Amino acid sequence: MKRIFQYINSNLLLKIASFNSVAVLTKVVVGFLTSKAIAVFIGAEGLALIGNLRNFLTTAESFSTLGFTSGIVKYVAEYKEDKVKLNEAVGTVLTTLLITALVISLLIYFNAETIDVWIFGSQESYVFIIKLLALMLPFYGMNLVLLAIINGLSRYKTFVKINIYSQIFGLLVTLLLIWKHQLNGALIAAVAIPGLLFFVTLFSFFDIRHFFKPVKLSGIKLKVLKNFSHYSAMALFSAAVMPLVFVFIRNYLIDHVSMKDAGFWEAIRRISNYYLMFVNSLLALYILPRFSEITNAFDFRKEIVHFYKTVLPIFGTALLVIYFLRSYIVAILFTDEFQPVEDLFMWQLLGDFLRVIASVIAYQLIAKKMVSYYIGIELLSLLTLYFASIYFIDIYGAKGAVIAHFVNFALHLIVIATVFKKLLFSKQNFEI
Repeated sequence: MKRIFQYINSNLLLKIASFNSVAVLTKVVVGFLTSKAIAVFIGAEGLALIGNLRNFLTTAESFSTLGFTSGIVKYVAEYKEDKVKLNEAVGTVLTTLLITALVISLLIYFNAETIDVWIFGSQESYVFIIKLLALMLPFYGMNLVLLAIINGLSRYKTFVKINIYSQIFGLLVTLLLIWKHQLNGALIAAVAIPGLLFFVTLFSFFDIRHFFKPVKLSGIKLKVLKNFSHYSAMALFSAAVMPLVFVFIRNYLIDHVSMKDAGFWEAIRRISNYYLMFVNSLLALYILPRFSEITNAFDFRKEIVHFYKTVLPIFGTALLVIYFLRSYIVAILFTDEFQPVEDLFMWQLLGDFLRVIASVIAYQLIAKKMVSYYIGIELLSLLTLYFASIYFIDIYGAKGAVIAHFVNFALHLIVIATVFKKLLFSKQNFEI
């Protein structure tokens, strides 16, 4: 046992994974309890509406931060030993994003009626939810910025603690609101809690405030913004298009199959998000900073192999267990109404396995600021997902959406491997 702990401590990837697993486990438990509450008090139709709202919220969050979060991680990690550059970068980012968040908040607030119809349809008005989202948006952005700074400083324990505290706080508020107000409560929780979490993060941020004492909100350095522009272009493209694609697919399911089937698709996507939390957070915490440091092909291939050997066997085994326990998972997470979700597992799990394989390599696009490749590959992937979904939904109903998910990531993996063919398969070492 002692040798196992020594091995974990000597392996940075496993060390981060061990810290992170506690936060991920907390998120999964919180997600399970939240999903159960939604299933009991709201049902499949309500879950579909919440899915549309969450997709719009993702877009709004990304635009409020201008897609800077990956850039913040990179440059804080790079400048953490240079206080002048660090504070110059942080000051510019905070000033810029405060202005941006306020502008976007005003746009959303004064266009709430139009957004309400697009997200929820014309049957019932939820304008008050859109206006609440607009009011909370600046807090969303600042929370994401603070978390990115903590990540960039490699304060993994602080990062994990914040995630745990945030999840517990969010769970308590969500359950209370759903219990008291059913669907309205769930919608209020979806837009209010991300903003309230800013104060949880701010409290934890005091531990590292000495890094940023000289930070000033006045003055924007154009050179700093130029450095961030590559990350902004990539993140904003995904933020603008990807959630919209999910809304279009979900609305197509509602219009051509049923709202209940759209809720079933949202249910399998929620389950997918739970188990992908572990890998996705590892990619953000470990792969992005690591790829930013790597300067040659040999080290890149070595890191890819290391990640695959360390993570993929565990992830693949977990997916098999999930598949064979799918009926129990659906029964625990939801209600008898959601039993058809069991038929959606196979294609979703297969697609997610391919997704992780491709995502590890694709992080090189972000780390090396390959903007045109990133946008081109993302656009192809999203178009494939949308048109494949329409095609397969017409044939198989809700199952068609998860078949399209698998087809999309099979093609995505082929494209990513082709783009990085030389880097992945050449036996020669060269600078990158």
